[in-house]
Amino acid sequence: MAQEPLEARRPEARTAMPSLSTARGYSPWFVVITAVFVTALITSNIVAVKIVDIGGLVVPAGTVTVFPLSYIFGDVLTEVYGYRRARVVIWLGFACNLLAVIAIAVTQHLPPAAFWDGQAAYERILGYTPRLLAASFLAYLVGEFANAAVLSRMKLLTRGRWLWTRTIGSTLVGQGLDSLVFVTVAFIGSVAGGDLLRTIVTAWLVKSAYEALATPLTYAVVNALKRVEGIDTYDYGVSLSPFRLEQ
Repeated sequence: MAQEPLEARRPEARTAMPSLSTARGYSPWFVVITAVFVTALITSNIVAVKIVDIGGLVVPAGTVTVFPLSYIFGDVLTEVYGYRRARVVIWLGFACNLLAVIAIAVTQHLPPAAFWDGQAAYERILGYTPRLLAASFLAYLVGEFANAAVLSRMKLLTRGRWLWTRTIGSTLVGQGLDSLVFVTVAFIGSVAGGDLLRTIVTAWLVKSAYEALATPLTYAVVNALKRVEGIDTYDYGVSLSPFRLEQ
């Protein structure tokens, strides 16, 4: 019996109908998702200086407030618009976060007005050590690119079915690597090995649980965007290298 040609068995890899995404390059909805992604990223790094205790679970505030949103909307970007668009947004988030850090650091070293008594508080809350910055930036890039790459390839393997397996599976990998890289780079040598491991596992489980609980929201956003945009991108032949920025 003759086999069906491969291309005939693939889901449609490009837009199914004309949309703002193809007509103008970037649709308003793509811009909104990108803005939320970048805002969640930058905000989480600022609020992370507060350590919270929720039911005996001690974690940075960003872990349970806005940081997991960056993974949720990262999933939306890859699922709807494809890995190439997600890759551009990940680098945009990195650049915006770097700009925010530079602005905060420069402002910290500007001479305060004689009557302003908030310099110590500013430095306490917004001051970053080079080691923590390096850990944060490295963990972000490793985690986000792993998350997008896993989701992209799982979509091909599942032929677009079972979205929940992709969102949760990619998050388990991405958040796991994020937590591993950040905690290790930031605290190895200053925190005991057992405590280091517990911190990594706790952060990983909390972020992953957040993603799992948000699955209905992810489904709603993804389905609405696919319907409005008229696209459902499959990354056949797309390189997963983080350093290729073609669209």
